[in-house]
Amino acid sequence: MPAWISLAGALFFVGAIVTPIQAESPRPNIVWIMSEDNSKHYLKHFDIHGVSTPAIESMAKHGITFDRAFSNAPVCSTARTTLITGCYGPRIGTQYHRRSRLAPMPEGVEMFPVYLRDVGYYTTNSSKTDYNAQFSEQPWDESSNQASWKKRPTESTPFFHVQTHADSHEGRLHFKKSATEKETSFSQDDVFVPPYLPETKLTRFTAAYYRDRISVIDSKVEKVLADLKEAGQLENTFVFYFGDHGGVLPRSKGYVFESGLHVPFVVRVPENYRDRVDRELGSRTNGFVSFIAFAPTVLNLAGVEIPDAFDGEAFLGPGVSATSVDKRETTFSYSDRMDEKYDLVRAVRVGNWKYIRYFEAQYPNSLENQYRYEMLAYQEWRELAKESNLPPEQLAFFQTRPVEALFDLSNDPHEVENLASSGEHGSRLMQMRRLLDDHLKETNDLGFFPEAIWLREGMENPVQFGSQNHDRIAKYIDTANIALMPWDQATSPLLSAMNSADPWVRYWALCAASSKVAGNDDARAVAASDESMLKLATRLTLDSEPLVAARAIEFLALLGKADPRDVLLRSVQRSRDSVEALQVLNIAAYFHANGDGEFPIDPDALEFGFPVDPKGEIARRLKHFAGTKKTRAKE
Repeated sequence: MPAWISLAGALFFVGAIVTPIQAESPRPNIVWIMSEDNSKHYLKHFDIHGVSTPAIESMAKHGITFDRAFSNAPVCSTARTTLITGCYGPRIGTQYHRRSRLAPMPEGVEMFPVYLRDVGYYTTNSSKTDYNAQFSEQPWDESSNQASWKKRPTESTPFFHVQTHADSHEGRLHFKKSATEKETSFSQDDVFVPPYLPETKLTRFTAAYYRDRISVIDSKVEKVLADLKEAGQLENTFVFYFGDHGGVLPRSKGYVFESGLHVPFVVRVPENYRDRVDRELGSRTNGFVSFIAFAPTVLNLAGVEIPDAFDGEAFLGPGVSATSVDKRETTFSYSDRMDEKYDLVRAVRVGNWKYIRYFEAQYPNSLENQYRYEMLAYQEWRELAKESNLPPEQLAFFQTRPVEALFDLSNDPHEVENLASSGEHGSRLMQMRRLLDDHLKETNDLGFFPEAIWLREGMENPVQFGSQNHDRIAKYIDTANIALMPWDQATSPLLSAMNSADPWVRYWALCAASSKVAGNDDARAVAASDESMLKLATRLTLDSEPLVAARAIEFLALLGKADPRDVLLRSVQRSRDSVEALQVLNIAAYFHANGDGEFPIDPDALEFGFPVDPKGEIARRLKHFAGTKKTRAKE
């Protein structure tokens, strides 16, 4: 049994084989209804501040409500890839949104609808895929906006159908200012605004308008149920409704807060297959289920053997007791690159306790991501933050983050009071820190190799690459964790790591140093007077690896010892490909600070040794630099 299972209360059991059901009776149909980008907070069935959803509530009356259901990632492609593969993204190389290249499926694993097709299911998807992995066998009989279970070859053919509805997608909140003058069905006066957001007219409109979008989703759910009933298939079909990850007001999608991960989830149980579920209809459970468990659950309900290489464990179906699921209380989550924005974050929740580890804590959560800031509510929030009149919980999004955060969700459901520095919770902090650390090492988390490096060296077989480099990855994690030490204890191991022959140990040592000094005035003052460290960091600005040089100048600039722009421009020019250059530009964007920073970036000064995709991630960064340059010129 892998170490992370015992540590996490036996939540995830890699290697579990469920004995297939003898197919003497017809297999059940299974339908997934997914709404995009919405956390559980917008549905009254899950949250008193949500909107009523009669269709989804009707499913719950004839099924099960999972009050603690989680995406493992807070954004579409990584979340959906976890669903379709049953595997943790950082273990199999699918953790980036969006992918630079499609990762091959792990050996011994297919996208799970393949196993359904193998036993005679008709599988259809309408129509979003957005996977970060390349299938070796086709998972779908049809995947298009015309795909439908109604096209199955015979009336007796069992089907698995996925229906995704975009009416709740983030893009629906990219409206113009004129739209805010319209009425909303949900009361703008009564709508709840979480404490981390400014309570403005625009925020209230956005929050109310989004609840109206959830009402649209409910009407789509009603249509799916009606179609199944009309065809005489409703009582032969398990129907899952869930959000594909959290969202979508500011500080949700893209972030490992509960608002980005905690999804609504209801399963309607068909009358003809009630014996496959060990629960009463209309019941609710607080047992934790996450997206790595959805694939094995579908296979178990269908009576199909579950592959050894899945990371999740079924939560419904033969052999799964309600009691065992109710005891599950752990979920792991991850966030890496979101479009052009790099930010490696990992988290674990156990019961009502949440631990977040920011491996690049020097960056604020607000670091520029073009798509996020197309939302007016984001734009307004950023402008208000410049005035510094906001309360601490609303300013925190725009400030350097702590290296780690601990939240008691029973008293702080919106994660605004970090208890990591509270002596009262020291033992809890150490327990959670150790649990996450062990999980990252057990799963050979590929996020600790810079994306450009493992694309070059490990993309042919990411899982094998991770296994072969297990000790190196553990070393990188340990080096990054020097940031957790008091500065007087961190200096010696930092200097040793900065002198390492391994460039990525040097890389993580510099990143740990930056994480440590960015939010700690005392550490910054001591580091700025440490001649040995300054001399070594200065030497590393000439490192043979552009990313190491970029990390070195980042550290020196944070200490106020250097203008980072020349080294960053040189690192971009020396980058061997667009992925490597993009990560350097991430550091540049941090110092650019929307054009308000001490070191604004002139996009005309950047030179690339490769063609730049005019629609790619680098182009987004260049557009941002250029746009804020024009704004400064006008001022």
